Amino acid sequence: MCTLEKLGNLFILTLTGDDEHRLNLSLIDSIKSALDRVTAEATGSSALITTAQGKFFSNGVDLTWALSDPSRYPLMNSKLKSLIFEFFNLPMPTIAAVTGHASAAGFVLAMSHDYILMRKDRGYLYMNEIDIGLKIPNWFVTLVKNKVKSPVAWREVVMRGTKLTADMAIEQGIVVSAHHGAAETMKEAIKLGEELIERKWNGEVYSHSRRVVFSDVLVALPSKMVSKL
Repeated sequence: MCTLEKLGNLFILTLTGDDEHRLNLSLIDSIKSALDRVTAEATGSSALITTAQGKFFSNGVDLTWALSDPSRYPLMNSKLKSLIFEFFNLPMPTIAAVTGHASAAGFVLAMSHDYILMRKDRGYLYMNEIDIGLKIPNWFVTLVKNKVKSPVAWREVVMRGTKLTADMAIEQGIVVSAHHGAAETMKEAIKLGEELIERKWNGEVYSHSRRVVFSDVLVALPSKMVSKL
Protein backbone atom coordinates (compact mmCIF):
# COMPACT_ATOMS: atom_id res chain seq x y z
CA MET A 1 0.00 0.00 0.00
CA CYS A 2 2.38 2.71 1.23
CA THR A 3 5.51 3.13 3.30
CA LEU A 4 6.72 5.97 5.49
CA GLU A 5 10.41 6.79 5.89
CA LYS A 6 11.84 9.44 8.21
CA LEU A 7 15.12 11.15 7.34
CA GLY A 8 15.77 13.52 10.20
CA ASN A 9 12.75 15.84 10.09
CA LEU A 10 11.87 14.91 6.51
CA PHE A 11 9.12 12.32 5.99
CA ILE A 12 8.82 10.39 2.71
CA LEU A 13 5.47 8.70 2.03
CA THR A 14 5.67 6.27 -0.90
CA LEU A 15 2.79 4.51 -2.65
CA THR A 16 4.35 1.12 -3.28
CA GLY A 17 4.06 -1.40 -6.12
CA ASP A 18 3.76 -1.24 -9.89
CA ASP A 19 -0.03 -0.92 -10.08
CA GLU A 20 -2.06 2.22 -10.80
CA HIS A 21 -2.33 3.22 -7.14
CA ARG A 22 -6.10 3.48 -7.45
CA LEU A 23 -7.59 5.20 -4.42
CA ASN A 24 -9.69 2.49 -2.81
CA LEU A 25 -10.69 2.29 0.85
CA SER A 26 -7.61 0.27 1.81
CA LEU A 27 -5.13 2.65 0.19
CA ILE A 28 -6.87 5.73 1.59
CA ASP A 29 -6.80 4.22 5.09
CA SER A 30 -3.13 3.31 4.64
CA ILE A 31 -2.24 6.87 3.62
CA LYS A 32 -4.28 8.35 6.49
CA SER A 33 -2.52 6.04 8.93
CA ALA A 34 0.83 7.26 7.62
CA LEU A 35 -0.28 10.90 8.00
CA ASP A 36 -1.29 10.20 11.59
CA ARG A 37 2.24 8.90 12.19
CA VAL A 38 3.73 11.98 10.54
CA THR A 39 1.79 14.26 12.85
CA ALA A 40 2.64 12.19 15.92
CA GLU A 41 6.34 11.81 15.14
CA ALA A 42 7.07 15.33 13.89
CA THR A 43 9.42 17.20 16.20
CA GLY A 44 10.19 20.79 15.39
CA SER A 45 10.25 22.04 11.82
CA SER A 46 9.40 19.18 9.43
CA ALA A 47 8.32 18.49 5.84
CA LEU A 48 6.54 15.70 3.96
CA ILE A 49 7.20 14.31 0.48
CA THR A 50 4.61 12.05 -1.17
CA THR A 51 5.67 9.96 -4.16
CA ALA A 52 4.85 6.66 -5.84
CA GLN A 53 6.58 3.73 -7.45
CA GLY A 54 5.91 2.64 -11.02
CA LYS A 55 4.19 4.25 -13.99
CA PHE A 56 1.45 6.02 -12.00
CA PHE A 57 1.42 8.52 -9.17
CA SER A 58 -2.28 7.64 -8.91
CA ASN A 59 -4.84 6.83 -11.57
CA GLY A 60 -7.71 8.11 -9.45
CA VAL A 61 -10.51 6.42 -7.56
CA ASP A 62 -11.09 2.67 -7.88
CA LEU A 63 -14.22 3.15 -10.00
CA THR A 64 -14.76 -0.55 -10.62
CA TRP A 65 -15.43 -0.99 -6.91
CA ALA A 66 -17.03 2.41 -6.25
CA LEU A 67 -19.65 2.19 -9.02
CA SER A 68 -20.55 -1.47 -8.53
CA ASP A 69 -23.05 -0.61 -5.77
CA PRO A 70 -25.07 2.63 -5.27
CA SER A 71 -23.88 2.95 -1.67
CA ARG A 72 -20.20 2.76 -2.48
CA TYR A 73 -19.52 5.96 -4.43
CA PRO A 74 -20.78 8.30 -1.65
CA LEU A 75 -18.64 6.37 0.84
CA MET A 76 -15.58 6.66 -1.42
CA ASN A 77 -16.19 10.38 -1.94
CA SER A 78 -16.47 10.93 1.81
CA LYS A 79 -13.27 9.01 2.52
CA LEU A 80 -11.39 10.89 -0.19
CA LYS A 81 -12.57 14.26 1.14
CA SER A 82 -11.38 13.27 4.59
CA LEU A 83 -7.95 12.33 3.21
CA ILE A 84 -7.55 15.60 1.33
CA PHE A 85 -8.63 17.49 4.44
CA GLU A 86 -5.84 15.75 6.37
CA PHE A 87 -3.26 16.94 3.83
CA PHE A 88 -4.51 20.53 4.07
CA ASN A 89 -4.16 20.38 7.85
CA LEU A 90 -0.72 18.83 8.18
CA PRO A 91 1.48 21.06 10.38
CA MET A 92 4.35 21.23 7.86
CA PRO A 93 5.09 21.99 4.20
CA THR A 94 4.12 19.20 1.81
CA ILE A 95 5.66 18.22 -1.53
CA ALA A 96 4.31 15.84 -4.18
CA ALA A 97 7.09 14.24 -6.22
CA VAL A 98 5.07 13.12 -9.25
CA THR A 99 7.06 10.60 -11.27
CA GLY A 100 4.14 9.14 -13.25
CA HIS A 101 0.59 9.82 -14.41
CA ALA A 102 -1.79 11.55 -11.98
CA SER A 103 -5.40 11.55 -13.16
CA ALA A 104 -8.72 12.63 -11.65
CA ALA A 105 -8.56 11.98 -7.88
CA GLY A 106 -4.84 11.24 -8.32
CA PHE A 107 -4.42 14.76 -9.71
CA VAL A 108 -6.44 16.06 -6.75
CA LEU A 109 -4.14 14.16 -4.40
CA ALA A 110 -1.10 15.83 -5.97
CA MET A 111 -2.74 19.27 -5.82
CA SER A 112 -3.48 18.82 -2.12
CA HIS A 113 0.26 19.37 -1.55
CA ASP A 114 1.90 22.78 -1.25
CA TYR A 115 4.45 22.06 -3.97
CA ILE A 116 4.43 19.68 -6.94
CA LEU A 117 7.67 18.57 -8.58
CA MET A 118 7.21 16.49 -11.70
CA ARG A 119 9.17 14.14 -13.90
CA LYS A 120 9.32 15.78 -17.33
CA ASP A 121 10.14 12.75 -19.46
CA ARG A 122 7.07 10.72 -18.40
CA GLY A 123 3.62 11.33 -17.00
CA TYR A 124 0.64 13.65 -17.33
CA LEU A 125 -1.64 15.52 -14.96
CA TYR A 126 -5.27 15.41 -16.07
CA MET A 127 -8.94 15.24 -15.15
CA ASN A 128 -10.48 12.50 -17.30
CA GLU A 129 -14.04 12.62 -15.98
CA ILE A 130 -15.32 14.27 -19.18
CA ASP A 131 -13.85 11.42 -21.26
CA ILE A 132 -15.33 8.61 -19.19
CA GLY A 133 -18.77 10.20 -18.76
CA LEU A 134 -18.52 10.82 -15.02
CA LYS A 135 -19.76 14.04 -13.41
CA ILE A 136 -16.83 15.80 -11.76
CA PRO A 137 -17.42 16.60 -8.06
CA ASN A 138 -17.88 20.29 -7.23
CA TRP A 139 -15.08 20.20 -4.71
CA PHE A 140 -12.64 18.91 -7.34
CA VAL A 141 -13.40 22.02 -9.40
CA THR A 142 -13.00 24.29 -6.37
CA LEU A 143 -9.54 22.82 -5.83
CA VAL A 144 -8.67 23.28 -9.52
CA LYS A 145 -9.74 26.93 -9.37
CA ASN A 146 -7.50 27.49 -6.35
CA LYS A 147 -4.48 25.74 -7.85
CA VAL A 148 -4.66 26.53 -11.58
CA LYS A 149 -4.02 30.04 -12.89
CA SER A 150 -6.74 31.06 -15.33
CA PRO A 151 -10.33 30.39 -16.46
CA VAL A 152 -8.91 29.27 -19.81
CA ALA A 153 -6.85 26.65 -18.01
CA TRP A 154 -9.89 25.61 -15.93
CA ARG A 155 -11.72 24.92 -19.20
CA GLU A 156 -8.81 22.91 -20.57
CA VAL A 157 -8.43 20.84 -17.40
CA VAL A 158 -12.08 20.31 -16.45
CA MET A 159 -14.06 20.62 -19.71
CA ARG A 160 -11.57 19.19 -22.22
CA GLY A 161 -9.66 16.71 -20.07
CA THR A 162 -6.39 18.10 -21.42
CA LYS A 163 -3.34 16.07 -20.44
CA LEU A 164 -0.80 18.44 -18.96
CA THR A 165 2.88 17.70 -19.44
CA ALA A 166 5.30 18.95 -16.83
CA ASP A 167 6.15 22.02 -18.93
CA MET A 168 2.45 22.82 -19.47
CA ALA A 169 1.78 22.43 -15.74
CA ILE A 170 4.65 24.78 -14.90
CA GLU A 171 3.16 27.36 -17.26
CA GLN A 172 -0.13 27.16 -15.34
CA GLY A 173 1.58 27.45 -11.96
CA ILE A 174 0.62 23.94 -10.87
CA VAL A 175 4.12 22.46 -10.90
CA VAL A 176 7.12 24.32 -9.49
CA SER A 177 9.84 22.42 -11.34
CA ALA A 178 10.36 19.50 -13.74
CA HIS A 179 13.22 17.01 -13.86
CA HIS A 180 14.58 14.16 -15.94
CA GLY A 181 13.76 10.78 -14.42
CA ALA A 182 12.32 9.61 -11.11
CA ALA A 183 15.62 9.73 -9.24
CA GLU A 184 16.31 13.34 -10.19
CA THR A 185 12.75 14.35 -9.28
CA MET A 186 13.11 12.79 -5.83
CA LYS A 187 16.56 14.33 -5.37
CA GLU A 188 15.14 17.79 -6.01
CA ALA A 189 12.10 17.11 -3.81
CA ILE A 190 14.40 16.16 -0.92
CA LYS A 191 16.48 19.28 -1.54
CA LEU A 192 13.36 21.45 -1.41
CA GLY A 193 12.12 19.65 1.70
CA GLU A 194 15.42 20.28 3.48
CA GLU A 195 15.35 23.95 2.48
CA LEU A 196 11.84 24.33 3.89
CA ILE A 197 12.82 22.59 7.13
CA GLU A 198 15.67 25.07 7.49
CA ARG A 199 13.14 27.89 7.69
CA LYS A 200 12.19 26.52 11.12
CA TRP A 201 8.54 27.46 10.77
CA ASN A 202 6.05 26.67 13.52
CA GLY A 203 3.90 23.83 12.17
CA GLU A 204 0.61 25.01 13.62
CA VAL A 205 1.16 28.53 12.29
CA TYR A 206 2.03 27.07 8.87
CA SER A 207 -1.10 24.90 8.70
CA HIS A 208 -3.24 27.86 9.81
CA SER A 209 -1.81 29.95 6.96
CA ARG A 210 -2.57 27.16 4.49
CA ARG A 211 -6.15 26.89 5.73
CA VAL A 212 -6.63 30.65 5.36
CA VAL A 213 -5.17 30.72 1.83
CA PHE A 214 -7.26 27.74 0.70
CA SER A 215 -10.38 28.42 2.75
CA ASP A 216 -12.56 28.02 -0.37
CA VAL A 217 -11.36 24.44 -0.74
CA LEU A 218 -12.02 23.61 2.89
CA VAL A 219 -15.48 25.17 2.76
CA ALA A 220 -16.26 22.73 -0.08
CA LEU A 221 -15.63 19.86 2.34
CA PRO A 222 -18.13 18.61 4.98
CA SER A 223 -19.06 21.11 7.70
CA LYS A 224 -17.64 18.95 10.49
CA MET A 225 -14.25 19.28 8.81
CA VAL A 226 -14.52 23.00 8.16
CA SER A 227 -14.91 23.58 11.89
CA LYS A 228 -11.10 23.42 12.14
CA LEU A 229 -10.94 26.72 10.30
